[in-house]
Amino acid sequence: MDEIGRGTSTYDGISIAWAIAEFLHEHPAQPKTLFATHYHELNEMQDIFNRIQNFNVSVKELKDNVLFIRKLVKGGSAHSFGIHVAKMAGMPQMVIQKAQKLLKKLEKDHSGEALGNNLKAQAKDDLQLSFFNLDDPLLEEIKQEIIGLDINTLTPVEALMKLNEIKRMLVK
Repeated sequence: MDEIGRGTSTYDGISIAWAIAEFLHEHPAQPKTLFATHYHELNEMQDIFNRIQNFNVSVKELKDNVLFIRKLVKGGSAHSFGIHVAKMAGMPQMVIQKAQKLLKKLEKDHSGEALGNNLKAQAKDDLQLSFFNLDDPLLEEIKQEIIGLDINTLTPVEALMKLNEIKRMLVK
């Protein structure tokens, strides 16, 4: 998936991308997904969700220049090089300087750390229920099976048999 949530407001985009990544992580099929994004706030997901890993394209920063190494390395990136790419594309120096000033002001006024912390807290609150929040009739059926069980009256063998029955529902 590439740049999910781009083309909308920053907070909308981050929210959409986070929700999609969390949905894929929690989905019973456990899909393997390559998810490309510039939302650095999503780096936090690796600390919350055990199947999420961050990688970034290595760069070498030399004074005011950035050299793209084109090597994938483990870990999330804390930097964006959009202004540098605009410079490489030939944007006028006046535009580049103005963009750098605006970026510094935006970073100061709208700390991504605060947003990341809010998303982490929300994810932890939602994590317990996320399996049964998926819009899937099979999961709803399994939920009803589990809710209908009186675990205090099941023998260990009956519990194993019920678990096997639920497992068979998942692998139909």
